[in-house]
Amino acid sequence: MSTFLWGTATAAYQIEGAVAEDGRGPSIWDTFTHEPGRVRDGHTGDVACDHYHRTAEDIALMSGLGVNAYRFSISWPRVQPGGLTNEKGLGFYDRLVDDLLAEGITPVPTLFHWDLPQELQDEGGWMNRDISGKFADYAAIVAHRLADRVETWITLNEPFVHMAFGYALGVHAPGQSLLLDALPTAHHQLLAHGLATQALRAAGAREILISNNCTPVWPASGSPEDLAAAEAYDTLHNRLFNDPILTGAYPDLSAFGKDAPQDGLDVISTPIDGLGVNYYNPTRIAAPRQDAFPFDDAGVTGYPTTAFGWPVVPDGLHELLTGLKRRYGRRLPPVYVTENGCSQPDSVSPDGTVDDPERIAFLDGHLAALQRARRDGVDVRGYFVWSLLDNFEWAEGYHQRFGLVHVDFETLRRTPKSSYHWLKDYLGHQ
Repeated sequence: MSTFLWGTATAAYQIEGAVAEDGRGPSIWDTFTHEPGRVRDGHTGDVACDHYHRTAEDIALMSGLGVNAYRFSISWPRVQPGGLTNEKGLGFYDRLVDDLLAEGITPVPTLFHWDLPQELQDEGGWMNRDISGKFADYAAIVAHRLADRVETWITLNEPFVHMAFGYALGVHAPGQSLLLDALPTAHHQLLAHGLATQALRAAGAREILISNNCTPVWPASGSPEDLAAAEAYDTLHNRLFNDPILTGAYPDLSAFGKDAPQDGLDVISTPIDGLGVNYYNPTRIAAPRQDAFPFDDAGVTGYPTTAFGWPVVPDGLHELLTGLKRRYGRRLPPVYVTENGCSQPDSVSPDGTVDDPERIAFLDGHLAALQRARRDGVDVRGYFVWSLLDNFEWAEGYHQRFGLVHVDFETLRRTPKSSYHWLKDYLGHQ
């Protein structure tokens, strides 16, 4: 697609609600959020933003913003509960695609944004290699329904984060704390991506991406120990999920006492049409203070922070994009920034407005960094703000607001923030 994609992004479990309507089955996040102590203040995505019933209102917000693309995710348990195709679930996304196109907005669906059907987790989830083929079957079902109108597809969202938080550290669903024993979930997600890429192509999909969470890695000092620790972290966070797809080989995992898998690399490296990059902040790494991992997150200091405590470093986006170009050269396909945004403690003022100057500064800085990377030769073809709406922010529940649009989670009233109006003006000049 030649037109630059300016869009916003969301995820099904974070906004849809309607968790038991029209045949949807349970996901691991339904299970996880209803386990006491898992999510802050016991919040769940049962209602979320009620996007399932308010799609017309939310599409009108996108249209008013002036974006030409919308990245959303498709709920696997809504489409294929119990392994069976759910026509009502497919119909929701069928109508969503038509309604977006009617407004001149390009639909960019993500097939998996962490809401695994619970029955597949009961069979081992991403620790079970068989799930890779099941994901490809699900991809084929969706593509056969939508690929006549949907050009650009994303297979997986942030497989590193799903592995680390869901299977290694236990802070996200499914809540397992396997530490380095979670590494098979990386291989199985990548196999699923490769098989789904092949299934999507067979169904007529024209552009296929994966969205990887990437971070510039900064050593805490120039010491050999800190440099080695930073290299180990870069391998785990960035290269483990980019190298096999773009080069056909895993990086050296000996720092973790593991041998890299050698099977399925021909499938994993099935050519893709673009690399989705989700960027939030750099990571500063030191040699370990304990023996659990060969690195320690030393924290990035000296920068403003978001409500999440994440450092705001716009130049990190330029560093990341140009670094990908240096590392992969001609192997790097066109790049799409598929998530970039910040949480702030937004509230509605007495006059009914929501002023969020910190988010405006965040967007202004990161968009400048994006344009600088393009001038420096990186083939960037899209930018998606996370997120359109304040939504269910995983283990933080409703306490972190990332939206361009404020959502009152009692009334579900939507109020565009000042950043929404700023971005509308910015896009009007592109």
